[in-house]
Amino acid sequence: MTAYLGVDLAWGLGSGRKPANETGLVAMDADGAVTDAGWARGVDAVTDWIAEHLGPRTLVAVDASLVVTNPTGIREAERQVGQRYGRWKVAANPTNLASAASAGARLLERLTDLGVGYVSDTAGMRARTGPAAFECYPYTTLVGVEELGYDVERPRYKRLDLKVPSAEARAARAAAFDDLVHRLRTTPLDPPLLLDAHPLTAGLADPSVLHGPTHKHREDLLDGALCAWTAAFWERHGDRRVQVLGGDPALPSDPPDDAGRRPVVVAPARPSQRRPAE
Repeated sequence: MTAYLGVDLAWGLGSGRKPANETGLVAMDADGAVTDAGWARGVDAVTDWIAEHLGPRTLVAVDASLVVTNPTGIREAERQVGQRYGRWKVAANPTNLASAASAGARLLERLTDLGVGYVSDTAGMRARTGPAAFECYPYTTLVGVEELGYDVERPRYKRLDLKVPSAEARAARAAAFDDLVHRLRTTPLDPPLLLDAHPLTAGLADPSVLHGPTHKHREDLLDGALCAWTAAFWERHGDRRVQVLGGDPALPSDPPDDAGRRPVVVAPARPSQRRPAE
């Protein structure tokens, strides 16, 4: 039975003239084995894929802004990403009700129609009586899980470094991607992440190419796997190794939406990335 789904959601909705960008999708069982993987375009196709994989307690981790209630500016959860993880050069893109990138909110609407709940704290996650979804951010997972060894800064496997020549930047990005996949495949993780269990995620271990669209295609799938594993990591370790950004009642927070859902980001955390106890 599928236990965890990872969705690296393309934030734009797309249109009839320009389809949405690809979304990376990964399903993982309770033992950490990838059971399905692939890509989809648009919220409808992503919803259909999720619906095919839902079980009684499936946990769906989505890299996109699911609950947005601030009219302008940045969500408090996003602000806290920069405050807690900025030393590792991790920051979140700001979203608000005026943002054009609204696929996350649309996906949450569709999942709600399917009977998927939304969880924004560990107690609610553990107490769920049906499938549930939450928001995550793979960069916080990578630098928040000490075993992966990113002690100084995030791996630069995504955007090109604009401070160096293009060819050099592409080569460095490919090397960072390959090193990240190597760490995920060889580091003893709890729970495990068994990329080799499915041919598509096993293929992530192939040497990277420098071609930009091909790299992005592979990156989306890798981030989908990181999302699924974040769900497993949260369920395994709870508040001991995960913090809920935007959910601390002692800090500023955005108002809940009309359904009472709070805008939060679930993020694995080292002790140094947590807010000091008062």
